[in-house]
Amino acid sequence: MVKLTMIARVTDGLPLAEGLDDGRDLRDAEFYKQQVKALFKNLSRGQNEASRMSIETGPYVFHYIIEGRVCYLTMCDRAYPKKLAFQYLEELRNEFERVNGSQIETAARPYAFIKFDTFIQKTKKLYQDTHTQRNIAKLNDELYEVHQIMTRNVQEVLGVGEQLDQVSQMSSRLSSESRIYADKARDLNRQALIRKWAPVAIVFGVVFLLFWVKSKLW
Repeated sequence: MVKLTMIARVTDGLPLAEGLDDGRDLRDAEFYKQQVKALFKNLSRGQNEASRMSIETGPYVFHYIIEGRVCYLTMCDRAYPKKLAFQYLEELRNEFERVNGSQIETAARPYAFIKFDTFIQKTKKLYQDTHTQRNIAKLNDELYEVHQIMTRNVQEVLGVGEQLDQVSQMSSRLSSESRIYADKARDLNRQALIRKWAPVAIVFGVVFLLFWVKSKLW
């Protein structure tokens, strides 16, 4: 069965719409939604170049397609046919582009197209029962092929982003520590120069003072 449906802009990960009834009967729904948001964040960084992918997460699978800088994602049971999942996403994509295509790039707030939930719910109902004549016909449609779509594990996909974050944080930390070290090194060099030349300066100062006093007395 289809469990979750979310739509986001790929360029910045901004969520545009989602199924409002999704997750009500789903255990740990918020956990999976956070995974989806993390995935959208990765996509906005260009870390997953595939325009279609399936990602296994626990007893479920995320399926997504990217078209026109928009990511359409659904989460289904592992037993749910992959072919139906992607056909479901294609229907959402066609309608979303038709209705909201000209406004996608200018959307400035999250869930700007939340009214699209009506179409999501209506379409999701058509795909829930895999044994209807309609869905059996879709499964038998040889023109729609999904065998070439890659399947990966969620830890593998999200782990790429986490590792890059760690590298970025380490790089920032090393850069900061390098600046601190350079400042300390300059201070130490300054102190060393002072210790080296201070006695000489004192001697010259004393000699100069003696000459000055002598000149005054004479």
